[in-house]
Amino acid sequence: MPDPNGFLRYPRQLPARRPVPVRISDWREVYPPAGAELIREQATRCMDCGIPFCHDGCPLGNRIPDWNDLVRTGNWDAAVESLHATNNFPEFTGRLCPAPCEAACVLGIAGGDPVTIKQVEVEIADAAAARGLVPRPVPAPTGRSVAVVGSGPAGLAAAQQLVRAGHAVTVYERDDAIGGLMRYGIPDFKLEKRHIDARLAQLGAEGVEFRTGVNVGVDVTAEQLREQHDAVLLACGALQGRDTDTAGRQLRGVHQAMAHLVAANRVVAAAGEGQPALATLPDGTPIDAAGKHVVIIGGGDTAADCLGVAHRQGAAGVHQLDLYPRPPQARDEDRDPWPTWPWILREYAAHEEGGERVFAVAVQEFVDDGTGAVRAVRIAEVTVEKRDGRRILTAVPGTERELPADLVLLAIGFEGTEEQPLLAQYGLTRNARGAIDSRADWQTDTDGVFVAGDMHRGASLIVWAIAEGRAAAAAIHAYLGGTGTLPAPVHPASRPLTV
Repeated sequence: MPDPNGFLRYPRQLPARRPVPVRISDWREVYPPAGAELIREQATRCMDCGIPFCHDGCPLGNRIPDWNDLVRTGNWDAAVESLHATNNFPEFTGRLCPAPCEAACVLGIAGGDPVTIKQVEVEIADAAAARGLVPRPVPAPTGRSVAVVGSGPAGLAAAQQLVRAGHAVTVYERDDAIGGLMRYGIPDFKLEKRHIDARLAQLGAEGVEFRTGVNVGVDVTAEQLREQHDAVLLACGALQGRDTDTAGRQLRGVHQAMAHLVAANRVVAAAGEGQPALATLPDGTPIDAAGKHVVIIGGGDTAADCLGVAHRQGAAGVHQLDLYPRPPQARDEDRDPWPTWPWILREYAAHEEGGERVFAVAVQEFVDDGTGAVRAVRIAEVTVEKRDGRRILTAVPGTERELPADLVLLAIGFEGTEEQPLLAQYGLTRNARGAIDSRADWQTDTDGVFVAGDMHRGASLIVWAIAEGRAAAAAIHAYLGGTGTLPAPVHPASRPLTV
């Protein structure tokens, strides 16, 4: 049984981040590995509650109290097995998930400090990786094949589940490397790409075939793919960035946030291969923050990623703008009662590194420098109201001012999956959220064509992507007449769409 006094003896504690002057001089991860004793103490804080609300907080239904207690007792091998029973890629979620499980931890009631679930998870995963990710033996081939279009966490999770069931799986990726947004959208200071490479080596050894540089719908038609495989899973993500019609949007230097992140990630990847590179757009336009005044519009994860990248590129100064007022430091029990996901001020590692956050403001105009390039943004304080499900902004008179801006990054969310030829070729249309609908069995209106991840759900968390990939894989296995059932979480379509 768990230690009933663990949470009384040990306070919540995370490993110290690497010093700011050191970490902004490179692209390595912010957090160093935690010591085994620290992780054992933090796992000991878990009470193995009679009703583990953390299970419901996790879309994957991770067996959190189980592997916490296994770490407490030093049984790391069993902890690895327990963790992987529900999560294909805990080294990814342990680094990138915002941890809704921790928001649902019983220790968080009345403002208490929840268990450091996410940190324990990543340490278990890293311990397994240090010993080598051993490929799991797969059964005799079923003779059925599946095409997975897209190589993000949803596609890769589905691919691993299906290949382990004996199906032949081919993953098609239009980019030059496997990993989806984890490869070129997430900065290395949050996820070093060696973690992706290690997992891909395991998947490859298990029999997954990877084909990069293949744009389905262009390089190969959707119909050809359907003819070559017994089933197709679409997991192309939700990459259509939300834009703005604010005056001056067309000026040089105003970009979508993902354009900046992808360019920066490609530079880091090239440097790792010993190749000189400059952060540019596909047309060769430079998009580097070095020596520039940067304005980031948006208050979420993507905005924080841009902030960290700007620091490492040597920005002269950075402002991050948020429409909404500064959130409270602690959960408002009337607004967000435990165990729901609370609206609170979230401080990312990048905020410790510099820059200024400005709340309750909106850009009124991107100001031209006279040559067609941006030189400033004109902002005003605003109030935000919700009416009939719509957001109404009202500028506060007399609050307008300018901020210098040589580079403006729009990190204001995503509008769903991109319009692309494969949709029309499969007869699929985007819904009002820009996503692709499916039936309860994850199948679209086209027979044998399934959808999962952000392409189905809309832009969401990595843990939801893996959950949907696993659920879709179970449905495909049943569609192909596979024996038995594949483990899968509850159909995420029946769960809340946002966290």
